[in-house]
Amino acid sequence: MELELEQAIAAADHAIARHTGRHLSDIETKILKGAWQGLTYDQIADAAGYSDSYVRRNVGVKFWRVLSQALGETVSKTSFRESLRRYLKQQENIPMTPTQNIVQGSDVRPELNRPSTNEIPDVAATNAPAENSLLPARYVERPPTEQVCFEALLQPGALVRIKAPALMGKTQLMEYTLDRLAAQDLRTAFLSFELADRHVHFSNLDRFLRWLCINLSLELGLPNAIDDYWDEAGVGSKVSCTNYIEQYLLASSDRPLVLCLDDVDLLFPYPDIYADVFGLLRSWHEKARRRKRWQQMRLCIVHATDVYIQLNINQSPFNVGIPIELPDFTLSQAQMLANQYGVSADVDIPLLMEWIGGHPYLLELTFESLKRLGQPLDQLLKEAPTEAGIFASHLREHWLGVRDNPDLRLTLHQVMSASQSVPIESVHAYQLQRMGVIRLQGNLAEPRCRLYRSYFITQLAATLIRVNEP
Repeated sequence: MELELEQAIAAADHAIARHTGRHLSDIETKILKGAWQGLTYDQIADAAGYSDSYVRRNVGVKFWRVLSQALGETVSKTSFRESLRRYLKQQENIPMTPTQNIVQGSDVRPELNRPSTNEIPDVAATNAPAENSLLPARYVERPPTEQVCFEALLQPGALVRIKAPALMGKTQLMEYTLDRLAAQDLRTAFLSFELADRHVHFSNLDRFLRWLCINLSLELGLPNAIDDYWDEAGVGSKVSCTNYIEQYLLASSDRPLVLCLDDVDLLFPYPDIYADVFGLLRSWHEKARRRKRWQQMRLCIVHATDVYIQLNINQSPFNVGIPIELPDFTLSQAQMLANQYGVSADVDIPLLMEWIGGHPYLLELTFESLKRLGQPLDQLLKEAPTEAGIFASHLREHWLGVRDNPDLRLTLHQVMSASQSVPIESVHAYQLQRMGVIRLQGNLAEPRCRLYRSYFITQLAATLIRVNEP
């Protein structure tokens, strides 16, 4: 049967209601409608009157995760239609409101006739821990990381620092942790520096701090009140920003506020502002020792590389608080992930990890392909470092990041061709570690895994041949 929009919304609402005991919110309905129409998150956010970061990070990711749990299979913004069609086919008597409410752009969402108590569990009455329902559809815990992070951020004035290369699961970890904290009645705000316009916000301290405060307001669902607190000429941008946080954001509720700042290392190449921004974060953490209101603030700083920039030891947020490094999956954790994907027990996980290690994203990509394509593991690994392999897009993206930079290419060649760890220049270490293609031990670098070594050696050799051609 051909699925229509109102049927899709009704099916999603029904599935989530059965799974969680609640119905779709208005913003979740808008996201589903926008995804159906092929809109970007920017377009959905603009039409709904929210910030892109709020719709994408705060609501969107959680919505697709909960819907995946409710449907029993992974769905995303681009792959939900068939899953909802199958769910609708399996269910009976899913009532829907008239089509015109959807087509004419009304905010009215399809309401279900309230199922009986047997159909929707009373979440408040269940004996199961609340956080169990917060786990993503596929998520493998890396103890004690999750519990350390959670317990640390429950403490007044806490500061947690999470470090891991790209695609290691930092965002999943924080979303899971923030959901658990929200269940404890804490307010949460998640903001990635990736969302800032670097040529605009990273070039001027005042513009960056204004951007930070405005987006935090949106994350917390508060009106923009910058003009009431900002006095750049009088007290300066840093004091204005601090007053905004203290007198407006923190004062707006008695509930503690967990502020998670992701991708903060994107500021490292901008010396005109990074010392002031990181010094400000350190000062907020220290205010908790003296001011009761600042004890309500709990900071989480997430970055993908070692801190190679020079900061005053008394102004750096990177030498205080609780440090957490997100490790690769162990063999047993990789096996747990394979089980979640329904991968055959005959698959040789140790052999796979000889090629890609415990890299969470590469493992997920492999298990998804093994399940979907039914390709034998030995064939998959044979093609792994080639353009015919399942990792081709991922590898190509990394190669494009270094191909046109001769100095970075040379450093990459030194690492990939060496038989042991080698020292490399700090900025290049930052770039390659952030990509996740190398592993650093102190000042020494080595390939992250066999897959990267094999692929980059081939690409670098081909580039050398082209450069030397007459």
